[in-house]
Amino acid sequence: MIYLDNAATSFPKPEPVYRTLDAFARTALANPGRSSHRMAKEAERAVDQARNAFNRFFGGAGPERWIFTLNGTDALNMAIKGVVGPGDHVITTDLEHNSVSRPLRALEKAGVITLTRVESEAGYVAPEAIRAALTPRTRLIAMTHAANALGTVQPIGEIGALARDADALMLVDAAQTAGVVEIDLKALPVDLLAFPGHKGLYGPTGTGCLYVGPRAVLRCWREGGTGGDSKSEVQPEELPYRLEGGTPNVLGIAGLAAGLAWVAERGAETNRVHEVGLLQRVVDWVDGSGDGWRVAGRWDPATHVGALSLIPPGLGEVPDLPQELATILDTSFEIAVRPGLHCAPYIHRRLGTFPDGTIRISPGPFNTIDEIEALVQALEQITATIA
Repeated sequence: MIYLDNAATSFPKPEPVYRTLDAFARTALANPGRSSHRMAKEAERAVDQARNAFNRFFGGAGPERWIFTLNGTDALNMAIKGVVGPGDHVITTDLEHNSVSRPLRALEKAGVITLTRVESEAGYVAPEAIRAALTPRTRLIAMTHAANALGTVQPIGEIGALARDADALMLVDAAQTAGVVEIDLKALPVDLLAFPGHKGLYGPTGTGCLYVGPRAVLRCWREGGTGGDSKSEVQPEELPYRLEGGTPNVLGIAGLAAGLAWVAERGAETNRVHEVGLLQRVVDWVDGSGDGWRVAGRWDPATHVGALSLIPPGLGEVPDLPQELATILDTSFEIAVRPGLHCAPYIHRRLGTFPDGTIRISPGPFNTIDEIEALVQALEQITATIA
């Protein structure tokens, strides 16, 4: 199988991740902080070491500010519902994944918040458009770092500075950039950073993180055991326990820490350059002949991650065309891609690709140029058949 669906979940994982998961599950998979025996202490040490590793890698204000979550959606919901309240105004964009769009839209429909969705141009959001949307009641700007449907990297530094000037909080969905684009929280005006562990950090599914900066105070997302303070009638105030009720996915966290270590040694920019370089071959084919295929959004290698959406010829004329083409790629060529709306319906409406969507190609660090050539040849054969 030629796996080109890394924007959904990275595969394969680096070997250290597999080795860590196997060894940890066999020797240290106890309940962290809940007991005094050596296995429980080892599990707790693994979680603490992972927090410290994340804090060093991203330049956070303290390891206790790294909250381990179920996935990126969990982290985003925790952030959004933890900071906004009745009468607040929130700004978002048309590039967002449903894990941002849906909770915000639900709060808007319930009459809790007012919501402004800023439109992008060719896949990019202009800081001036965010500035124009600010009001005295703006509490939160919630937006993606890189659009999952298009791969376009957004100017979160400039937009975060606008949030600071307006005394609003900046929430960044880093699902497509954590581990792929350099993120330095000491330099970036970002208050809340959310991401899953199973994409560019090469951890297992069922893992994620929320960074809570010093300007953000969140209401509890869930209450329960913390393994530390069992005397209090309510959830403890201090981080991370305030936001981590219940037994954590300690096995997943151990695997995620191994993935982070692999990325830190290799370098995030190394991965991005490799993946964008592979996609350049696809773009060159589209620009050269392409048989009617088009690139969705604007292609700029300097401000792109390894995700590229292609619009097939005849879109809208053949029902479910992207899905049909992706099925052919899978069954006839053993190539895995992602068709459809990519959980980002607003940008597909903007692009005119709704409701069928596009075909997204997202290579990873283990893909090769020969595999991309095989994809291009497969697309040429398929196009010739349906023309």
